[in-house]
Parts: sequence; structure tokens; C-alpha cells
Amino acid sequence: MPIAQDASDPRAAIRQGAMTPFQVAAVAVCVLICALDGFDVLVVAFTAASIAKDFSLKPTDLGLLFSAGLAGMGLGALLIAPLSDRFGRRTTLLLCLAILCTGMLAAAAVNTLTELALVRLFTGLGIGGGLATVNIVVAEYATDRWRNLSISLMSLGYPLGATLGGAFSVYLIAAHGWRSVYVFGGLVALALVPAVLAFLPESLDYLIARRPAGALAKVNRVLARLGRPALAALPAPLRAEAETGASLSAIARPPYRSRTLAACAAYFCVMTTCYFFLSWTPKVLTELGLSVSGGISGAMLMNLGGAVGCLLFGFVARRAGTRRLAAAFMAGLFLAATLFGHVPATPAALLAATLFIGFCLYGSINAMYAVVPPIFPAPVRTTGTGLAMSVGRLGAVTGPALAGMLMAAGWERAEYCMALALPMLVAAFCLRWVAAREPAAAVPGGVPAVGMKA
Repeated sequence: MPIAQDASDPRAAIRQGAMTPFQVAAVAVCVLICALDGFDVLVVAFTAASIAKDFSLKPTDLGLLFSAGLAGMGLGALLIAPLSDRFGRRTTLLLCLAILCTGMLAAAAVNTLTELALVRLFTGLGIGGGLATVNIVVAEYATDRWRNLSISLMSLGYPLGATLGGAFSVYLIAAHGWRSVYVFGGLVALALVPAVLAFLPESLDYLIARRPAGALAKVNRVLARLGRPALAALPAPLRAEAETGASLSAIARPPYRSRTLAACAAYFCVMTTCYFFLSWTPKVLTELGLSVSGGISGAMLMNLGGAVGCLLFGFVARRAGTRRLAAAFMAGLFLAATLFGHVPATPAALLAATLFIGFCLYGSINAMYAVVPPIFPAPVRTTGTGLAMSVGRLGAVTGPALAGMLMAAGWERAEYCMALALPMLVAAFCLRWVAAREPAAAVPGGVPAVGMKA
């Protein structure tokens, strides 16, 4: 049976109301943080040629730098993100920004490959922890009607930051050298600190579920900014909130163990397929006869299709059902990948298939941001989401590596595309499996399973 929410708990009324300017500002800050993360992830790609020239690096050395950042992101999602459930969303985001600022500025001062690799590993901690935490903040502060669109806009912040960051990097490298790109990133992280302090107070879900010192006063300050009356006392936490501790062990026990495993498996599968296409598509297109610029155009079409997919998900998910639409996008990516393996090697056919892939690929990643947080109650929401994202990073490494091995073994395009598309069907099954075992009206920790129809 669903757990009834206490009548004095303001979260239900806030979720069902309209988005206030305060909530819009909170979501906007999260979009900016996600954009910064997108820039920080790809900053090595922007500066790789200049760094290789300065440090006399081989391709394998650059691979180490790329891997260091990804490894740091996985560790950040696993180790830093859970701090959000123990010390608060806002506090953790400020910590992540401090890590980003320190790491980016330190990267501008390194003199060896080893130093830069260690700095990128450290910076990745902030990126991984920040991505998981902003996902939760957006899910908790957006209203039912606008939650999926807000999450979609947050997802778009990532490629937007990468795109604008690339444009800035071209100018900065030409004018001031590659180190200036890292200084720029560090200063942007520093500039976002006052934005978080001004527009992103602590989450109501965290304050009511965890009850830190001064929780009632903090809740009332948030309610005042939302235009709602103050509370005389904190409402009773939901039973799921009261019974769950903020630790990895809590999500490894029933009733959350199966949900945790399903979320981790889904993230791993989605990232395996998605990072195969994100990494290999330009190279595959050029090997099929397109020019280098044609391969780059294919990557741009993927981003364009992805932007449309994210926005469509945000507008349609509430009516269609979030998990149902997520499964549809994942099945669509399987179909698109299979089609890419079979279309004739002509520019029109290949680029059209690439556009379809981007539409389903980014829609699938966006769907994971919307689907996973409501699986867990507030005290372990970022812990569970961060763990799933961390496992997803293993998939992000596995997909491109597995593709290289299959190609080296002589697999044809149709064969390796089909093999690397199959994980999407597994991911769709995992989401359907979780939906079939959750009460349809459950409201875990204040973020309802809005539109989470099976």
C-alpha cells in the first residue's frame, strides 16, 4: 500500500503547484553547473593537441589523461555524491565546485604528464559528484508538471557547456595558450559559488528527511521564498525516510536491493551503447568514405538530434509515462543502431541514421536522469543515484573498448553495431522490471514517480 504523506508536509502542495521564480532560478543554477561539468569533461579534448606538443606526449599518454578524468568521475559519483544524503545537497554542490575550481586552476600550473593526470583525476571527483547531485536537486525542486522538462534542460546544459566551452577554447588557446582554458574553467566554477549561495538553498526533502541542526528554521526560510506559510514544527517523515539510513548498505538491503541492482544494470547498459557511438561514430563515418569534415558533421547531427530528443522527452514524458517513454527511447536506440549497421555507405543514408541515433541516444541518457532518482527515498537518493552513475562510467569505458576489439577481430559493421545495441534492450527490461514491482502511487521521499506508468 502507498504510504500516506503527513497532512502538514508542504512538499505535496509544492509539487502540485506552479513553478515559482524561486524554483526556476534553482533549476537554472543547476543547468549552469551541468554546463560547467560538460566543459570540464571535454577540456582535455580541447587542449590535447597543445598539451601533446608542450609535453611531447604520445597518443597513449593522451589516452591516460582521458581515462584519468573518466575514472575521477566514476569515483566522484560513488564517493562524493553520497555526501549529499549525509550533509546536504547544497553543501555537496559547494564542495564539488571547490574541487572543480581547485582542479582546473591546478591544471594550469602543472609541468608533467603525471601531475596533469593526477589533477584530472581529482577534478573528475567534482564532476562526478556534481552531476549526480544536480540531478537530485532538479528532481526535488521542480514541480510535477515541469519536472521532466527541467531534467531535460539540465541534460541539455551538458552538451551546451561542451559546445560553448569548445568555442571559447579556440580563442583562448590562440590568444593565451592552453593553460588559459583551465584558468577560465576554474574562474567559472568560482563564479558559480555565489549563485549557489544566493539561489539554491538546501533541499526540503533533505531537511525534512534528515532533520539536521536548525532544520525547521531552514525549512521556513525556503517556504517564505516559495510564498508559503511557515511551519510550527517539522512534519513527520515518511516511513521510508524514517527507516532508511544514509549509506550504501541501506540500498544493498531489501526493499531497495533489487531496485539498486536494476538501476546499476540499466546505467551500465545505456552508457556502454551510448559511449560506443559518441566515441566511434566520426571514425566509422570516415572509414565508410566520408571526409573528415563529414565525420565531424555526423557528430554535430548526433548532438542536434539529441537536443530534439531531450526536449521531446521533457514535454511528453508526463503524459506518456516516464518509464514507458524511457523504454521506448532505448528500444529506439537499438533500432537506430541496427539500422546504422545496415544502411548503404552513402552520405545521405549514413547521416540520416546518425541523426536518428542522436535523437534516441541523448533521449535515453536524459531518461536515466528522470527515472533513477525516484527509485530511492530521500535519505539515500543521491547515494543510490551516484552508485548507479558510477557503474555507468564502467559502461562508458567498456563500450568503446569492446567496439575496438570487435573491429580488430574482423566483425562487420552490421555485426558490431547489433552487438553493441543489445545492451539497450537489457536496460529497457530493467526499467520495466522495476516499474512492475513498485506501487504505482508510491511517493518515495518526496519525489513522486510522476508519470512513471508501467
